[in-house]
Amino acid sequence: MFNRRRSHENQSNSTSSDNTLPSSKPTKRSRSGQTPNYLLLGVGLLVLWLIGVMVYQTNKPLPPGISYESPPYQADVKMWVDLTYPGAGGQSVQHREIGPRIGEIIEEAREFLVIDMFLFNSYAHKDQDFPVVSGDLTARLIAQKEKYPDMDIFFISDEVNTGYGSYSLPEFDRMEAAGIHVIITNVDPLRDSTPIYSAVWRTFIQWFGQSGKGTLPNLMANEAPDITVRSYLKLLNVKANHRKVIISEHTALVTSANMHDASAYNSNIAFETNGGIIQDILAAEQAAVNLSSDLQLPEFVPPPSHHRNPADVRYLTEGKIHDYILRAISQAQTGDILWMGMFYLADGKVMDELVQAAGRGVEVRLILDPNQNAFGRDKIGIPNRPAAAELIRRSDHKIKIRWYNTGTEQYHTKLMYIAKSNGPSIVTGGSANFTQRNLADLNLENNLWIEAPAHHPMVEELERYFNQLWNNEGTVFTLDIEAYQDETTWMKGVLLHLQKVLGFTTF
Repeated sequence: MFNRRRSHENQSNSTSSDNTLPSSKPTKRSRSGQTPNYLLLGVGLLVLWLIGVMVYQTNKPLPPGISYESPPYQADVKMWVDLTYPGAGGQSVQHREIGPRIGEIIEEAREFLVIDMFLFNSYAHKDQDFPVVSGDLTARLIAQKEKYPDMDIFFISDEVNTGYGSYSLPEFDRMEAAGIHVIITNVDPLRDSTPIYSAVWRTFIQWFGQSGKGTLPNLMANEAPDITVRSYLKLLNVKANHRKVIISEHTALVTSANMHDASAYNSNIAFETNGGIIQDILAAEQAAVNLSSDLQLPEFVPPPSHHRNPADVRYLTEGKIHDYILRAISQAQTGDILWMGMFYLADGKVMDELVQAAGRGVEVRLILDPNQNAFGRDKIGIPNRPAAAELIRRSDHKIKIRWYNTGTEQYHTKLMYIAKSNGPSIVTGGSANFTQRNLADLNLENNLWIEAPAHHPMVEELERYFNQLWNNEGTVFTLDIEAYQDETTWMKGVLLHLQKVLGFTTF
């Protein structure tokens, strides 16, 4: 009996033990099978993080003072023009007013100078020869500082001139040695214009900085120092302080022109004004300085007003430029003529308003750069050629377009003029191309907004300017639309829309 009971118990234990073995094997498989789940969880969290970075960095609050709108001021305003055009024998002729006027503003200043300039360097490709623009301006500023040591001079610029941190710029070094404040704008606090890429850059790359010994050639100018890989990775964020303004205690000049050797032959415009609006221009520039520095720009006390030909003038930056442009075009009516001289035109909302204006009977005339050249190198015509084709098609040929007759230079103008049949004419010009990057609070941009009667000298100058170019008075300033429209334009249109959707553009 005893032996039989032990035998039964042993058999039961054996059976129980055998029953536990199968249940332990699935447990081990389950644990080993969880490893891919952790990986998927990690990938999922990373994707959510990157989406969060994209959403925040494209919608975050703007830094204080960015996207600025001044009140209207009664002020004098004058237009300055640079034009390159074909002369006798096919030789290019350069008519220059902007650079000489900037030189005069520097020499007239006694209290302060504030200059914000996007492109400012002497670098070019080895097979190119340009006037020494940046070096000349550097020498003028240093000479003025030496002549008036107590004068405050501030030079604000973009990191494109230092290869995005890969090297120092000799012109900046010379200024700083002379006691001039040089400020390279930190654009990282601005909203991202290439969100898919920038989310990755902000998460993994930005922490390593850009400085070091460059190993990659500089694509903008092969005479410039080499660039680090990290600098190229920062460049791909494609954001900039694109402003162009010169301010003294006497005057302020807002321009489309860069004081940059390889840009010396470009056609440009500038508007100069004075009076109380200088306070607002300085305030907007202080906001740009605050992105990178705790330096304080000079205070300005406007003198008593003595305006000879006053107009209503506002100072606009970033997205406020967009707001005013859209409203002005939407309010244009039959009998008005809308002129535009533009380096880049691609903003969808602006294009929609132009089509609707033409449908209302507004006479729309556009002079566009053909986007054929960039610093002496060939381009493929994006965005203007497909944008022009779209505007003509959508307006049923009501919108009239001519190409500026460029050589190796660019029609770099950013200008809109609405000649009103009833009421003051509307003018805006400055740094802002009519593209999303320039108008949607992404880059730093600046324009003057002017409303003036038809008999105002500046308005009369604008009338002469546009009619001379449109009608080819004296030479062939502009070409018919067919000159740059070909069988590949539709393909460029597809590429343009793809670039706009993804944000991967240089315009």
